Order: sequence, then C-alpha cells, then structure tokens
Amino acid sequence: MKSTFIITALFATAFTFANCTNSNHKETSKTLTSASTIEKPIKVENTKIQVAILLDTSNSMDGLIEQAKSRLWNIVNTLTTLKYHGKTPDIEIGLYEYGNDGLSQESNYIRQVAPLTTDLDLISEKLFSLRTNGGSEYCGAVIADATKQLNWGKDASNMKLVYIAGNEAFNQGGVNYKEAISDALKKDIYINTIFCGNQEEGIRTFWKDGADAGKGKYFNIDSNKAVIYIATPYDVRISECNTRINTTYISYGSMGYEKKMNQAAQDSNAQGVSAANFAERTVSKSKAVYKNDSWDLVDKVKDDKGAIDKLKKEELPKELQNKSKAEIKVYVDQKSKEREAIQKEIGELGKKRQAFIDAEMKKTNSQDDLGGAINSSVIAFAKTKGYTVEK
Repeated sequence: MKSTFIITALFATAFTFANCTNSNHKETSKTLTSASTIEKPIKVENTKIQVAILLDTSNSMDGLIEQAKSRLWNIVNTLTTLKYHGKTPDIEIGLYEYGNDGLSQESNYIRQVAPLTTDLDLISEKLFSLRTNGGSEYCGAVIADATKQLNWGKDASNMKLVYIAGNEAFNQGGVNYKEAISDALKKDIYINTIFCGNQEEGIRTFWKDGADAGKGKYFNIDSNKAVIYIATPYDVRISECNTRINTTYISYGSMGYEKKMNQAAQDSNAQGVSAANFAERTVSKSKAVYKNDSWDLVDKVKDDKGAIDKLKKEELPKELQNKSKAEIKVYVDQKSKEREAIQKEIGELGKKRQAFIDAEMKKTNSQDDLGGAINSSVIAFAKTKGYTVEK
C-alpha cells in the first residue's frame, strides 16, 4: 500500500558583477571601482506549490485511501495559508496510483491518474474513483515516473514536494530508489516518506533512508486509523454558504455543463465522508486557488475581460443564449459580486472554525494521520524556503 504526495520548492538567487572604470588626470590618476549587486527578479505571479499524490492501491491500502479522501480539502486549505511575497501561489496537485494488480507489469504497476493541475474537483473525482487490488509496490519506479512525466515548474520560487506512503519495503522493484530520488533532486523535487506502520519497521525497510536521501521528512502513521473530525458551531452556516455559492457558477464551452455537474458530485463526495470534511471543501471554494476558468464564465472573465465577446452562442448555457453581449456582461458581473460576498463570508466563518479546531486539538494532541503528517511538514518546509503562513 502506498500513497504519495509530492511537493518541492526552489527560490530566487542573486548574482553580482563588477564594473570598473578608470579616469586619468594630468597630475593624478584615480581608479574608480564600483561593485553592484543585482537581484534576479522574483516572478511572484508565476509562483506555484506543486504536490503530486501517489497512492498505493494494493489490497492493504483501503485505510490509507480513505484518509486521503478525508483529508484532501484540509491539505488544500493548509496550502492556501502559504504566501510568497504576500501573494498566494497557484496550487497544483497531481495523482498517481501504484502497486495495483489491475495495472500492467510492463508499467511497473504504475498509472498517472491525473497530471499536476489546478482543477481540484478533478483530483477529488479521481481520488474517489480509486479501488484497491493486490499488487507489487515499487517506490523507486513511481518516484522516477512522477519525476519524469509530471510538468514540474522551473521558476526559482516554485515549491515542489513528493509524499510517498506505503507499508512494504521501500527498495522493491527494478528501479533503484536512490537513483530515482537523485534525479528528482536535480529538479529540486524533495521526497518525503510516510510509512504505514511501526516507526522502527519503516526505518528497517528503508523508508527513512528514502526521506534522508530526498532531503525530506520521514513519518509513520496508522493508515487504518479513522480520521478524527471536530464538529464546530460554524459547520452548518458554512454548508449553507456552499449552496449559495454554487448558484454563482456559469458554465460555458463544450465541457461546461459536465464540469458543473462534477462540482456538485464532489460536494456530495465530501459530504458523504463527514460534515466536517464538507465544511473543509466549502472553505476551499472560498479561496483564490479554487478556480475554474476552463468552464466557469465568472472565473474566465477575471483572467480575460474580453472573454464574453469571443464566445459563440452555442458555447453559452441555454439561459444566456438569447441575451445580448451587454446583458451577459451585466449578468456575469452580478454573479461575480455575489460570489465575492459569499467567499468573504465563508472566509470569516472558516477562520473562526479553524480557531475552534486549533483550540480543541491542543486538548487531544495533533493528528497523526496522512493529512496531519503532510500538513505539519509542508508548513515547516515552506518556512525554510521563504514562504510565510497567514491563517
């Protein structure tokens, strides 16, 4: 069984150069030397936090997958607290499964389920579709594949991390895990390992060695432990906000209707896990990282003011097809303002909710499930790389 999350980070470097000028005079000779330091411009707008989630879907991993389903939105919300030079980076999450007998032996029992993407509903959809089935778990192979096949950013400000979780020996398979990790580090992808079982056993089976080689963190968790949920006085009100915010989405394009239906499906999936998980998802929907410009006209217009003029009649939802461009712009602007107001309300409720949870957690100790391991290490790692945390 295994699950992985990958996130890594690079940051801006500076270089210097010296420019020397000489001036001579009839009576005196002076050599003027000036040295100036020029910092490489920081591309704050291009900053990304990239997380690849690689889940072992062998038979023994049902508990781990359930933890991942239960903690996805909590992890997203933790990532949204990270700021780089005062701005929220884009968040991209990718998903792999490995160790499943239903996958081909030629592929080392590995499958890329979703690429690194800002489409968080897609990640949720794919995560909830995973099923376990026997398997041989090859950590080196899945790390190598994720390193090579995912579209990792190249800007110096990007943070790129890998989280891999499992309960079998880390050194299985034909791909040497040390070589795979070395290749990842060349792209500034840091490897964190999560062993599902006894801490000493994880050390004996090379999970800690993998984290040490990858300049990451080693954790051990009980993957069969049920996630602890803390109900708060704000959960019901946040749920009500979700119903209202969904009415502000305006689908467009060939995939618009399908994507809007998927949004509702992922609401249902989150709610099916627990009321607390549903509240976490709704809080995520109030954040800038939850953006759907590929199918939602409100988000699209934020990025492209002229988007409405470019759309064909058949690309619009039926209720807008007989309206003029001017009428559509007014309607979209109205929905945009409605959403901003609801997002602000959710944001305020979310902060109160988190404060309540933090206070309760101090009484019961920190969570030691998959999400707890990832959240704690992400925050610690980000601080060492120049990110700040703003709750």
